Amino acid sequence: MLRIDRAAYDAIVAHARRDHPDEACGVVAGAAGSDRPARVIEMLNAARSPTFYEFDSMEQLRVWREMDDRDEEPVVIYHSHTATEAYPSRTDVTLAQEPGAHYVLVSTREPDTVEFRSYRIVDGEVTEEPVEVTDGGDTTALTE
Repeated sequence: MLRIDRAAYDAIVAHARRDHPDEACGVVAGAAGSDRPARVIEMLNAARSPTFYEFDSMEQLRVWREMDDRDEEPVVIYHSHTATEAYPSRTDVTLAQEPGAHYVLVSTREPDTVEFRSYRIVDGEVTEEPVEVTDGGDTTALTE
């Protein structure tokens, strides 16, 4: 299960909407070993494409080194789909290289609807997981 606070959830959705019609991408860092997403890091989609995302290699190196320096890890890796549902494509599955991360997809195909889903992707196997958005002490379960 992915538990994410409202501010991080809102930041991911806002980034996805802002970059539309191109796919948005980024990570949410958290303390190493915590599985708690804490710090949203928006990244540049080097592909600048409505159907594909790619981290800029130099930016990714810088971000991963910064996380190492802060004793953090990528708890969430996110991107958006602009015209399809929030489900990993074959390319997304192939690119998934962080077995401990939650892979979040946000679909921006409907401007008035938020489709925010999370997956574990390990060795090419995709497993959807529940998402809980927390607001201080309150919790909202997302269901599709």
